[in-house]
Amino acid sequence: MTMNEHGARILIIDDEPQIRKLLKVTLQAHQYAIYEASTGEEGLQQASLMLPDLIILDLGLPGISGMEVLGRIREWSNSPIIVLTAKDREEDKIVALDSGADDYVTKPFGMGELVARMRVALRHVAKSSNEPILQIGELTIDLAQRSVELKGERIKLTPTEYDLLKILASNAGKVVTQRQLLQQVWGSHHNETDSHYLRVYIGHLRKKLEEDSTRPKFILTEPGIGYRFLSRE
Repeated sequence: MTMNEHGARILIIDDEPQIRKLLKVTLQAHQYAIYEASTGEEGLQQASLMLPDLIILDLGLPGISGMEVLGRIREWSNSPIIVLTAKDREEDKIVALDSGADDYVTKPFGMGELVARMRVALRHVAKSSNEPILQIGELTIDLAQRSVELKGERIKLTPTEYDLLKILASNAGKVVTQRQLLQQVWGSHHNETDSHYLRVYIGHLRKKLEEDSTRPKFILTEPGIGYRFLSRE
């Protein structure tokens, strides 16, 4: 799917008129086409009719909950969904991400941050056409050859390190939860209780990729939730 960020169709599902108005005015100024829904039922109907390029979803909706809306949309759509929520507990964020959300922004929020995350999500969709090579800044990952280069120099990774890096880089800009990483790399029988595996291997990757592993620029930790690979243009 090739998508021009400008003119992308954005569906806002939020029951607060002030929030919808703020988002509409700001996002229209960024050349997005804006559609609105104030309930979960209306949001599901709008999503199926206009097939948005990106959805901004409030979890605290009347009627059908935001989590149910998220799950039902994910049954048929891969459009990026950014959860906009007043719930700031780690557990709520983890459940939303594990249920298919691409990112989350906690209320009150900064419009600059939200727009930046939208751009990352839209770029990720535009680039997700099974490209054999991932190019992120000075990092090159050849998926066919399972090889990694940084600044033109080959980086030697173990199979586990490579699998972990591939998942993170393929979802650049998106939070990937500990459960998602553990199950995709080590198998479905693993969960958050095995998070020590992740800490060890993330540490190995940072030492090989980062100029200063104590101040990572590629792999950021989302405390208690997972990791985010920075999308660097």
